[in-house]
Amino acid sequence: MSRFSPSYPIRSGYTVLPTPDRVRTSREITGRGVVMAFIDSGFYPHPDIADRVLVHVDATSSRIIEGRRYHTPEWYSWHGQMTSVIAAGAGADFPGIARDAQLVLIKVSTAQRQIKERDILRGLNWLLANHARFGVRVVNISVGGDFESHDPDHPLHHAIAQAVAAGLIVIVAAGNFPMPRLVPPASALDAITVGGFSDENSLDPRDWQPYSSSWGAAYDGTPKPEVIASARWIAAPILPGTRVARSAPWLLQLFGADEAAIRQVLREGYVDLGIPREKALRPDAALFADLETRLTKDKLIDAQYQHVDGTSVAAPIVAAVVAQMLEVRPHLTPGEVRAILTGTAERLSGIPVERQGSGLIQPARALEWMRSMA
Repeated sequence: MSRFSPSYPIRSGYTVLPTPDRVRTSREITGRGVVMAFIDSGFYPHPDIADRVLVHVDATSSRIIEGRRYHTPEWYSWHGQMTSVIAAGAGADFPGIARDAQLVLIKVSTAQRQIKERDILRGLNWLLANHARFGVRVVNISVGGDFESHDPDHPLHHAIAQAVAAGLIVIVAAGNFPMPRLVPPASALDAITVGGFSDENSLDPRDWQPYSSSWGAAYDGTPKPEVIASARWIAAPILPGTRVARSAPWLLQLFGADEAAIRQVLREGYVDLGIPREKALRPDAALFADLETRLTKDKLIDAQYQHVDGTSVAAPIVAAVVAQMLEVRPHLTPGEVRAILTGTAERLSGIPVERQGSGLIQPARALEWMRSMA
């Protein structure tokens, strides 16, 4: 019996479910003609999206820079790469739902490794001034502010109201605190706030479980989230050039390997694995425990992808479904999109209503509803 096994629930016939299959949506409707904006910690031009990025915006200070100079992987690059590729990646094995959408990427993290409300606001204000120039229709925000606010004039609440009034559909992650606590921008009345659930890497509803996402209310008391989506076991690319990327091809060989094969991997891959040669040649229990920890922490699926979790990934799934909707009916208003998403969602048993809103998104049902519209 092997010492090592994958960290995700193993199902027959696949490793981790591709997102379009997971949400049971069409692979023929791909967000073509739709522009999506992502406000996040930072980005990387991953091959799954690079040729469809219209502009990268560095909004970390008042000196906002537009351009494509974001090719060096940094600490802040991974989260935005994750959200944008989950929504719109064109990878063969793990495609996004909106794999033909074009992208506007807005970086808002600071040199202090923080994302504050003022930083999110700076990115939103740039978008308010420039969305028409790039044709943006959908905005994904998978970052959160500092404190709860019930003030309708909170700058983030106000900025999102302006964005929606301008015709943008704003999707915001609820957060991952299992308590009735929402912070701006998730508490913005005009945003579509997305909570999560865990499908346990299974299409069978009998396997599904709640997820520890946040819930609460907008500043006027309106319950949130509006809908929920898958928030666990979601495939996303490993950030190139990182320790995880270097070690993944070797670590993956440990799955199902016998003792002799494990020792062979260590002898050949110790440099990329970051293991001293002496330890690799004479592995002990401590080294095996460390490798087990790394396999769990790195969440590897294959040499290019890992599985991720959080409402940060549930939100771009919903944003990508909205891009599908706009491909079918480009002139949908934010209010119509909200009504269709919530009107076709389905509540799940075992999850309190206040934690799921209208329930789990049903993309196929939403698309069918739109096709029947006069």
